[in-house]
Amino acid sequence: MKKRYGYFEKIKPFIAKPIIKIITGIRRSGKTYLLKQIIEELKKECVEETEICFINKESLDFDFIKNYVDLNTYVKNFFTKQKSKKKYLFIDEIQDIEEWEKAVRSFASEENYDIYITGSNAKLLASELATYLSGRYVEFTVYPLSFKEFIDFQEGCENSIQENFDLYLRYGGFPALHLLPFEDDAIFQYLRAIYNTVVLKDIISRNQVRDVALLEQVIKFTMDNLGSILSANSIAKYLKSQNVKAGVDTILNYLSYSEASFLLNKCLRYEIQGNRYFESKEKIFLADHGLVNAILGFREVNLSGILENIIYIELLRRGYKVDIGQLGDKEVDFIATKAEKKIYIQVCYLLSSDETIERELNPLLSINNHYPKYIISMDQKLPAISTQGVNLINVVDFLLGSI
Repeated sequence: MKKRYGYFEKIKPFIAKPIIKIITGIRRSGKTYLLKQIIEELKKECVEETEICFINKESLDFDFIKNYVDLNTYVKNFFTKQKSKKKYLFIDEIQDIEEWEKAVRSFASEENYDIYITGSNAKLLASELATYLSGRYVEFTVYPLSFKEFIDFQEGCENSIQENFDLYLRYGGFPALHLLPFEDDAIFQYLRAIYNTVVLKDIISRNQVRDVALLEQVIKFTMDNLGSILSANSIAKYLKSQNVKAGVDTILNYLSYSEASFLLNKCLRYEIQGNRYFESKEKIFLADHGLVNAILGFREVNLSGILENIIYIELLRRGYKVDIGQLGDKEVDFIATKAEKKIYIQVCYLLSSDETIERELNPLLSINNHYPKYIISMDQKLPAISTQGVNLINVVDFLLGSI
């Protein structure tokens, strides 16, 4: 089991504290193994096996736990039989238990419980947490592997950094990819299985979606337009051009369901001069860019959007709040803020001409402040130009660095 120390270090200060630890993220991103890593570390600290209750709702062994009453009964019986004083409770994919929050609130009211739960539905968790567990929890979002982690998972492989990046660009970062041969047939089949599971279990079944074909058309349209400004209206117009009728409200619902399942992420537009958010038209990114290649096929025409997707998710991993910047008719791909830190980023596949360089530079040079500004591209040899305070950086250097 490969350990993801970055996430563990964030959770570590809260271990054995009377605060519920909520771990969220798309299915197969590594939440279960993070729970197992925490359990492993607890055992190193001399926590006994009998003090640890682990419930995995993806296992048929726990299929009998349907609701909060079943959950309460099982957990109470487990710890009574084990005669445990300290109780470490781990529940994986908790959204599959009806009204789970009632049982968890009850456990949390007893000071000897240390509780860790994972979930793959943001909307469900958010509403219940706000209602029942307000102020009693901390949340951690787990993403598929960063490029640094991807290389770490390739331990023993003789690939160069660039060869590993080419694999990462093509296949993405779901952890279990490293158990498979790096071949299109095997990897894309696995990624399509993840996609189908998320769509079926976390979107269609949970939200009782009737028009499955329309849902998939909406999702695939967002995949095919990574890095583009979208709105429900623009999606509806495109579908109409394909002789598909879809109401704006329906599209908004489908996007909301997909976002709640952690499949999609919305990046809002922010007016830099007016210091306000626009109410519509945003960019939509995938939890993992490998899904795009698995569903639509690996196409060079999509690489610019995929590059934006990689950088957007990486910024989220690093704890930034990320928006699109709007400055008059000029667009800055990302404004990333964290505490007092702020950076501006333009993303370009290749800086192949003077016109391209000028196009990427202009929005950054129009921003009248001294926060760091970057253009990130796939150029292995960056152009030698005077950038007037704008830093040019190769995407691999960015992903392996610490900006």
